[in-house]
Amino acid sequence: MADALDLAPLLAAGWSHDPERGVLSKTFGFETFVAAFGFMTRVALWAEKWNHHPDWSNSYGTVEVSLTSHDAGGLTERDLKLARKIDELAAA
Repeated sequence: MADALDLAPLLAAGWSHDPERGVLSKTFGFETFVAAFGFMTRVALWAEKWNHHPDWSNSYGTVEVSLTSHDAGGLTERDLKLARKIDELAAA
């Protein structure tokens, strides 16, 4: 599944790929909890709009994000699309 996807741009942007689990992951750092939570809120709105939700955790200014398509058993274009949007939102 992931073999047909172009992961190179996301890997270059700091995402990591675990082929065993079929997961893309990235850790984002923010100066404050409020900034981290604001980022998560912005991501949540897009995730809900696209009906594709990340697995994630937050500790103060750190947000760890993992993406996979559970229904497909690994990565799909939906994960890459959301990863690109997450990077865009983190940079805003």
